[in-house]
Amino acid sequence: MDLSAFSYQKFVQFALEETQRRTTLSPRPIQENLKCLRSKDGNATLHTLSFKAPKIRHIRSLSIEGGPSMQVLDFAAFPELKFDFPIFCANFFTTSTLSIIVLDLNPLYDATLQRDYKEKYYRSLMPLYQKYAELLPWGDKITSESLKFFSPIVIWSKINSTPQNYEVLYATFKDYFKAWLVSMELAMEAVNEMQTVCNCEAQHKYLAWRAEKDPGHPLLKRLIGENLAREMIRQFLFEGVDSLGTKTFLDYFPEYHCVDGSINQKRSIIGKAYKTRPWDAGGEFIGSKVLFTLFQHRKLDSKINVYQYLDCKYVAL
Repeated sequence: MDLSAFSYQKFVQFALEETQRRTTLSPRPIQENLKCLRSKDGNATLHTLSFKAPKIRHIRSLSIEGGPSMQVLDFAAFPELKFDFPIFCANFFTTSTLSIIVLDLNPLYDATLQRDYKEKYYRSLMPLYQKYAELLPWGDKITSESLKFFSPIVIWSKINSTPQNYEVLYATFKDYFKAWLVSMELAMEAVNEMQTVCNCEAQHKYLAWRAEKDPGHPLLKRLIGENLAREMIRQFLFEGVDSLGTKTFLDYFPEYHCVDGSINQKRSIIGKAYKTRPWDAGGEFIGSKVLFTLFQHRKLDSKINVYQYLDCKYVAL
């Protein structure tokens, strides 16, 4: 498919207009050098948008228009820290032949381990996933480490780039975003400061993972260079990673610690990946349990390490 007339801008426009209908959006400042960029080879343009709202800490968009050969959308929305509703995540990478799709309401707390959180935000949304399951089938392997940041309704797919699939994806995006907006509207403010602290740490942990291990980073480095890509990642895409907490990536994920103190660059340390969807139609996890795999493969011998690995807000060992 020729991508010259193809754009993800109408996805972004829909999301912003739909949000504005339900709450009050206000612009958030963007660093001048990150507002609109040309790739080093001159073949792609990068556009950024950034807003906030009373319950939304940050809603932002990065779109990359690469002419007839490539179109990319990275769209996300993060809750204010007094709320625990999910993070909206849409990552689309499209070439003339293939589209790689990740669309989810990313859980603030591990939805596999924290049943009460899953019941609160995802049980009623399983029919939404089923609506598009056959049109956007599971896209092959995903690591067990990444899986904890996805929900039972995640769409992870690889599809042919066709006008028909583009329209399917647009319809799916709209339905998922509207579902996220309902979660936002219904969300209740934290009843005490401790819950806000827990929400803040959970969001910071998510940002730390994405800022270090997001698979889109190599593309950004190739397009705009390593230094500017790092700024884009830490100051825009995952803004808050340097301000919402003081813990480092290795504090949250000690299993990635190398002997020399650096971060292991592997995507997976456990070495387990899910080639097929690890949830059933009702949203129950049917893959092998993360905790069992952790003990079996990593042989962690202290409660502290396990406590760091899991979401400490609900699990105490």
